[in-house]
Order: sequence, then structure tokens, then C-alpha cells
Amino acid sequence: MSEEPPVTPSWLSPDPTAWASGGGGLMDNSTGLGTFPPEGSLPPSQLPLLVNPWDIVLCTSGTLIACENALVVLVIWQNPALRAPMFLLIGSLALADLLAGLGLVLHFTCAYLLRSDSAQLLTVGLVVASFSASVFSLLAITIDRYLSLYYALTYNSERTAAFTYTMLVLLWGLSLCLGLLPVTGVNCLSEEATCSVVRPLTKNNIAVLSVSFLLLFGLMLQLYVQICKIVMRHAHQIALQHHLLAATPHYVTTRKGVSTLAIILGTFAACWMPFTVYSLIADYTYPPLYTYATLVPATYNSVINPVIYAFRNQEIQKALWLVCCGCVPASVAQRARTPSDV
Repeated sequence: MSEEPPVTPSWLSPDPTAWASGGGGLMDNSTGLGTFPPEGSLPPSQLPLLVNPWDIVLCTSGTLIACENALVVLVIWQNPALRAPMFLLIGSLALADLLAGLGLVLHFTCAYLLRSDSAQLLTVGLVVASFSASVFSLLAITIDRYLSLYYALTYNSERTAAFTYTMLVLLWGLSLCLGLLPVTGVNCLSEEATCSVVRPLTKNNIAVLSVSFLLLFGLMLQLYVQICKIVMRHAHQIALQHHLLAATPHYVTTRKGVSTLAIILGTFAACWMPFTVYSLIADYTYPPLYTYATLVPATYNSVINPVIYAFRNQEIQKALWLVCCGCVPASVAQRARTPSDV
């Protein structure tokens, strides 16, 4: 009589010790399963609770992500002055990363305490939806930055606000649909052979997510190239008016702005590209270490996002100072916005 496989207490396999490398004769590298005492030989109170150290790293990252982005959400929510389309998109990004951090913490908690398939599906669905919303929000911010430069004279209009709300509804609606897939039955709990590198997502599910990311990254790259062209063209026109191209301070700060854009895009690619490519070529039979080694850096993107998009913004800096100490330093209050802030 066949028995139901045990509930998965980690992201990868039914065995929480599958993170360990093969060796000692106890690990099967093809499945990640280890050797344990027969089920029922020990009472539940005496069963050892083995914690995957990689899961601890993900839980720690989730805690940091949640705390960091909760501060951004709180500041934008409490400050009525931060209602421009740009701040709404930054708030959407922070909310998505906040939910992603909570999802990582909840997944760790449910996996090692509840050990329920239903709880696992819900937390994985939350993580998928949140990280999808985070990536979509980054694309929306890129589109907003492009429009603010290309349509500089008409950017601050009701049409821009309506377009921003439309983007927010679409990106969160699509993200919710992606997150509901594992919950509504698109998972590999009943058929292990269809599992991807992240259980319980199927290979087809993770392939859709990965290809979507590559398409979004290509679109963001194209938009950032256009932004760089617009910024450099404006800087060149201003510099010609001063007859000193290289020595003009505006030209120098514009070059810093272009460098900032390169850092933003490079950071995004460095965090997500390894996991995206690996999840396309690998499946559940690959060593779990490789999955964790690419998944953990992907979560770091949500740690970096507030630093790049929120804490560098002058208005958000003022709001943070008011929340933390009730005052705004003169250096922050008098700092003028430059092209390096794009």
C-alpha cells in the first residue's frame, strides 16, 4: 500500500536536509531525499526538527525586506504631499516588496511549524504574486520616467494620473493571477516529475515566469537606452548654450545620471538573471544548492529597491526625517534635484 509523501518543509524537496551536498551515502543527489527512521517509529514530540540553513537565510532576508519597505509604505501613506504618479509607483514597488518579505517569513514559519500543503501553496502563491508585482512595478517606474522626459511639458496632467492608475490596476491584477496559479491547482504536489527547481511550482509555470521576466528586462533595457539618449541630448543642448561642453556642471551631473541608470539596470539584472536562466534550464533533479545560490540573490533586489528608488528621493528623504526626528536638515531641504536623480 503506497503512502502519501511527506509535506515539504522547504522550497525544494520533501526532505528539509536536502540542502546538504551528497556524500556519506545518505543523500541521493538526483532526488534530494535522505534516509530517516521509518514513519511512526518515533512520537511527534521526539522527531528532530531539522532546519535548512538556506531557509534561515531566506527568512532573514524576508524580515529585512519587510521592515525596510514597511517604512517606505508608511511614509508615503501618511504624507499627503506624496501623491504624484511617481510616488504612487514607488509605493506600489515598496508594497510589493513588503508582501514578498512577509511571504518569505510566512513560508518559513508554515513550512517548519504547520507542515501543511495548503499553507505551503498559499505562501508560495503570495511570494510569486509579490515578486511579480515588484518586477512589474519596476517596469512601470521605468515607463513613468521615460514619459516624464519625453512628454515633459504635459507630464503633470490628469491623463498621466489616469495612465498611472491603469498601470497599477493591470500590474497588480496580472500579479494576482500568477500568484493564484499554484493555489488553483497548477502545482506539482500530485506529480513530482513535473516539479521545477522551486517546489511546488511546475516546470511550465516557472518557464512562463522566467520568459516573462526576460521580456520585461528587454523592454526596460530599451526604455533606459531611450532615457539616456534624451538626457544626453538635453545636456548637450544646454552645454552648447554655455559654449563649454565638458566643463558645464549640468553636463557632469547628467553623466552621473546616466551612470546611475546603468547601475540601476545592472543591479536588477545581477539579482534576477541568474535565477531566471537557471530555472529555465534546470528541474527538480538538479542539486538544491544551485537553486538556493541563485534564489537568494534574487531576493536581495527587494532589499536594494528602497535604497535606489525611495531613500534617494529628496521628498521621501524629507518625509523620513520628519517621521524619525521631527525636523529636516538644511542640507536635505536645500538640495536641488539633478539629472543624477533620475
